[in-house]
Amino acid sequence: MRGLNLNRRDALQIALTLCVALCAALLCQWLHTPIPWMIGPMLATAACSLVGWPTRSADELRNAGQWTIGTALGLYFTPQVGALVLSLWWAIVLGIVWALALGYGFGVWLHQRHAEQLMQGARPYTAQAVRATSYFSGAIGGASEMTLLAERAGARTDLVAAAHSMRLLLVVLLLPFGMQWFQAHWGLHVNSALLPGPRVAHWPGLFMLALATGAGAGVMRWLKRANPWFMGAMLVSMGLTLSGQQWTAIPTELSNAAQLVIGISLGVRFQKEFIHTAPQWMVSVVVGSLLMMVSSAGLGWAMAEVTGLHPATLILGTAPGGIAEMAITAKVLELGVPVVTAFQVCRLVAVLLIVSPLYTWWVAPTEPD
Repeated sequence: MRGLNLNRRDALQIALTLCVALCAALLCQWLHTPIPWMIGPMLATAACSLVGWPTRSADELRNAGQWTIGTALGLYFTPQVGALVLSLWWAIVLGIVWALALGYGFGVWLHQRHAEQLMQGARPYTAQAVRATSYFSGAIGGASEMTLLAERAGARTDLVAAAHSMRLLLVVLLLPFGMQWFQAHWGLHVNSALLPGPRVAHWPGLFMLALATGAGAGVMRWLKRANPWFMGAMLVSMGLTLSGQQWTAIPTELSNAAQLVIGISLGVRFQKEFIHTAPQWMVSVVVGSLLMMVSSAGLGWAMAEVTGLHPATLILGTAPGGIAEMAITAKVLELGVPVVTAFQVCRLVAVLLIVSPLYTWWVAPTEPD
C-alpha cells in the first residue's frame, strides 16, 4: 500500500492484520518463544496470507517501525563500543568477503540446477535472464534492493523475490530458536559494555531524539538511499551516542510495537500465489539457505575464537539475514547489538555497491544468449 490515501476497505484490512498480529505476539510471549513480537506477527500474517486472507501492511507503520528500531540500535554505540568495533575492522572485512563469495556460490549452484528447466519451461527465458535470476537470488542483500537490481538485468523478479523472502523467513525463524537453545544449554553472558548507553526513557529526551533521527531519515530519503528510515535514524542516534549524548532509552512498548509492524511487513510477502512459485526452485532455495546458515555460523564461531567475543554475537553478525531482523534478535536476547549491527550494516553497504558492478563486468559477459 502506498501513500496516505486509505479507503475503508484498506483501513479495515490493516486493522484486522494488526489484531491478528497482536494476538500472535501475545501468544508467542506466553509460550516464551524468542523475539515474540516479531516472530509471532510474521508467522501469523504469513499463514493468513498463504490461505488467501486479505492481510495488508501499511508502509507508514513499517517505516515508523524501522525508524524506532534504527534509533534504538544507535543507542548501543557508546565511545567504548565504537573503539571495540573499530578494532574488529579485519573481521568485518572478512565477513563482507565471505558474504560476497557465499552469495556468488549459491547463485552458481542455483544456475547449475535450474538453468535448463527455466529456459525450457512454460515461461522460457534467455540464458542471460536465467543467469541474472540465479545470481541476484543468491546474493546476500535486501530483498527489495536485489529484486530491483534483478529487474534491471532482465531477470525473473518473482523467483528472485521468492528466494530472498524464503531465506529471510528461515533465518529469522531458526536463528532465534537456535540462540534460545544455546542460552538454555550453554548460557549467554555477553559483555555488559555491549548494552545500550541510556537505560531509562525520558519523555523530553525521547521527543528530541525523535526529531533528530526523523531529520536523519528525511535526509536519507532525499538522497534516495536504501532503507532511509532505518539507516538515517540509526546513523543519527549512533552519532549522538558516540559523542556522549544520552537523552533517553527507547520504551519497551515502543520497541515491541516496532517489531510487530516489521513482522507484519515480512509476513505479507507470502501471498497465495507464493505456493505455486516454481516448487523445485524453492526447494533448492531452502536447501541452499540452510547450508549458508550453517557455514556462516561456522565462520562466526571461528572468529569468536580469535576475537574473544561471544560466539552468538558473531554468528548473528555473519548470518545471511537482514540488518533489522538480526539486530532485533541481538537486542532482545542481549547478544552484542553494536557488533551485530556493524557487521550487518557494512555487509549491506558493500553488497549494494559491489553486486551490480560485479554482475555487469564479470558474470553477464560469461553467458551469451
